[in-house]
Amino acid sequence: DEYSVCGKLGRGGVGQFDTTPNHIGGYPNILTDRRRQVIKSLARYLPKVAFGEYFQISIGLHASTNDLYRLGLCVIHIMALTAADTVVGGDKPGNIDGEDFSNYFSAYGYLYNQKEMLEDTHRMESYCESIRGNAEYFKDKVVLDVGTGSGVLAVWAAQAGARKVYAVEATYMAKHAQTIADSNGFKDVITVIQGKMEEVELPEKVDIIVSEWMGYFLLRESMLDSVIVARDKWLRPDGALFPSKATLYLAPAFDFTQDRRDIEYKTAIQNWGHFAQDVESQYGVSFSALSAPYTQECFQYFNQNALWVDTNPSQLIGPAVSIKTYDMKTLTLEELTAIQSGTVDIAVDGISEDTPSFNALIGWFDTDFAGTSEKPVEKPVTLTTAPSEDGPTHWGQQQFHVVPSVEARNGDTFKVKWAIRRQKQNQRLLEVDFGLTRSSGGVRDNAHRQLTFQIN
Repeated sequence: DEYSVCGKLGRGGVGQFDTTPNHIGGYPNILTDRRRQVIKSLARYLPKVAFGEYFQISIGLHASTNDLYRLGLCVIHIMALTAADTVVGGDKPGNIDGEDFSNYFSAYGYLYNQKEMLEDTHRMESYCESIRGNAEYFKDKVVLDVGTGSGVLAVWAAQAGARKVYAVEATYMAKHAQTIADSNGFKDVITVIQGKMEEVELPEKVDIIVSEWMGYFLLRESMLDSVIVARDKWLRPDGALFPSKATLYLAPAFDFTQDRRDIEYKTAIQNWGHFAQDVESQYGVSFSALSAPYTQECFQYFNQNALWVDTNPSQLIGPAVSIKTYDMKTLTLEELTAIQSGTVDIAVDGISEDTPSFNALIGWFDTDFAGTSEKPVEKPVTLTTAPSEDGPTHWGQQQFHVVPSVEARNGDTFKVKWAIRRQKQNQRLLEVDFGLTRSSGGVRDNAHRQLTFQIN
């Protein structure tokens, strides 16, 4: 099923919501009864919200086992907004820009969002092992937790023996974090400070910075900016960051759903033709002049949006290559905010009857917890979001469709020029470019693709 749900709220909470069963957001869809119930729940709560500022929700959902779950989270989010007097995250702190709050911070003020991250076993085990498993590294140290959220990293730092932990959180989740710190016996050790990291003043320099700043494809959300600012202002010269390094990876893959998406794309275009004919015959107005921009809009929707995926390793048709490594101790804010780019060679060795072509690139990241080169930790830890038989982390992987697909044979090598930039309209979201060219193995179809994707 392919559908999208859109709602807009103005001042006073006047809402507009479309749950037309056949064409939601202009795209064909098939709504199951369960999904329609969830949408109706969302529609029931949405018009009741009085946010005080312009607020917009746009949900693009793709056929997967996570669709209903994700839409359910949106329902919970809207329900929470309608009860802002009882939900800590319902209010916007005065020191946060309204647009940035709506685009980013607001979701992290809710326990349901924190719960989703706390339920990510691999995330939790990696951070816990890197901190409590290296207790000697933290003993008697001053620690800064950037974006503490529920406060779990701060508690682990205290349990590892930190003398003092400053936990900074922009949203009103800070109140919950202090409650967690106090109830776990660290009232005198952990001080939670509500505010943006860029504006917070600490009473002393720190020895270690811990933070869970990673977003989809590592860089989405741009929270790493805040960590770099904190490092430059508050970390001692011999201090360490957890994680200490992050690496982005790409691998060639075969996407089993691409044929279905191609059919949906073509069906959407055909439906526009039927729509235009119906409008002209019934109302005497021709919309045929908009066929080309509608086709382009559909192409962007179906083929230029990166997708969150849970990739099975069997879908990969070649080994992963690292495209960029970030050293948290030396990375500058200027480097981070500039366009990231490079060129890598990707080899294909997994073409088979089950995976017959090269029609997707899969991207993910690893983060390493290793201390500093001068003082490495005793037990280094790596948190990976790579495709796994054991299932995904909450980050999953990002899938970039190669359209049209490339005819490939085992032994082929492709040169991939890549670039990552921040979206102009929202600096916390990403735009990714790929230039794909066969560099060995023949020129059966000239195999050149220039691709652009949004990571929203």
